[in-house]
Amino acid sequence: MIELAPAEHRAAGNGSDPVAWQRIPPESGSIVMSVGVTSVAGRLAGHLVLSWALLIVAAGLWGLHGIVFLARLVSDPGRWRSEAGRPGALTCVAATGVLGLSLSLHGLGATTWPFLGLATLLWIVLMPLVLRELGTPTVGSSFLTCVATQSLAVLAGQLAADTRSTFVLLAGAVANALGLTLYVAVLARFDFRQLVRGAGDHWVAGGALAISTVATGKLHSAMQSVGMPATAATAVQTVGLVLWAITLGWYLVLAAFELLAPRLRYDLRRWATVFPLSMTCTAGFSTAAATGIAWIAETAQILLWPALIVLCLTAWGTLRSITRADARLTRH
Repeated sequence: MIELAPAEHRAAGNGSDPVAWQRIPPESGSIVMSVGVTSVAGRLAGHLVLSWALLIVAAGLWGLHGIVFLARLVSDPGRWRSEAGRPGALTCVAATGVLGLSLSLHGLGATTWPFLGLATLLWIVLMPLVLRELGTPTVGSSFLTCVATQSLAVLAGQLAADTRSTFVLLAGAVANALGLTLYVAVLARFDFRQLVRGAGDHWVAGGALAISTVATGKLHSAMQSVGMPATAATAVQTVGLVLWAITLGWYLVLAAFELLAPRLRYDLRRWATVFPLSMTCTAGFSTAAATGIAWIAETAQILLWPALIVLCLTAWGTLRSITRADARLTRH
């Protein structure tokens, strides 16, 4: 998906062509995140065939990403440890959470527990490594610390609503608060020049708030399910509405900078643009469900289409990049 670095050529051994999994970086988990959340958005918008098709693709890519993760851990632990400290490694946490949510919304709620457990385990292993290596100033991918944490809050909120579990609800609330704290910490050190220089991952600055909005909406639903006091549920509902408004503001700002400083060259980090586009759409549906404001849902219906267009363009760019990389390796 990206050109091999010299170290990756050496990892292939004896100058031979590297096997496919050695060319897949940890950031490729953003593809699973993007396809998975677009499936969720499609489901909420009522496009069931589209949503199922994207879910099947996301599940297949998630399985492939998992195989690569384990193969690298076993065959090249040094490289695995090096990559595990990059923010992009957290895409596996968010991808697992998003896929679990999509499966739940498609009537496969029994899968939510294992996905939440696996996502939590990955978060516990990877988050300390990423935070230890997190540089200053921060960039778009740094917001994955928030996204990964909020993916746990989303799944916990979904489970709490389904099972009426106060314990799971509290766990989700803790994850949500931690995710928002991480967002503020990253934003305080964010290099805003990324708005005109970023290769796509700068959109996660808005996407992280979008998934925070979804997490807050799930917690609101769970609070109603377990019979929490109406005043507490109303307060969470208000927080979710404020987060959605800020998310929409980020969306407009990021879109404006894309028009002012077009970056049309393909980059793997463009998948980190697809995710916020689809997650903002999902956040709209979540906020509309929590507040009963119909026009927010109508706005979310509209936002689905830009997300689908950018997803298709990015997928086309990825396929062209893979084809060209394979052609170069064949010639060599």
